[in-house]
Amino acid sequence: MRPPLVIGALLALVAVMAGALGAHGLRDMVSARGLEVFQTAVTYQVYHSITLILVAILMGMGLHRRLLAFASGFFLLGIVLFSGSLYVLVLTDIRWVGPITPIGGGCFMVGWALVLIAGLRRQRDSQR
Repeated sequence: MRPPLVIGALLALVAVMAGALGAHGLRDMVSARGLEVFQTAVTYQVYHSITLILVAILMGMGLHRRLLAFASGFFLLGIVLFSGSLYVLVLTDIRWVGPITPIGGGCFMVGWALVLIAGLRRQRDSQR
């Protein structure tokens, strides 16, 4: 239960720091579109950092731990690939990382599907 909580909290902290950088430090360094892309990266990082914390709570509530552990791995991978690739695109202008972004989005979707399955299994198991 602890790793998703700790990782989620750490990544939420980093997201707040990145958001401050985007709002105050990048304004004169990147285009308006670059700031928009950077903000998208921060937003998805915040959402999924909080999701990691919620996954830890769900584990403590007795939902399927293995499914939730896999889900947290996919959320972490999604943050790295989706938000990370967008950060790299904006900050370095390295274009080859662009195709990585949708893979990160796919990781988010798999993570959410696993949470859904864990919830449905809990519901099914409680009806027996």
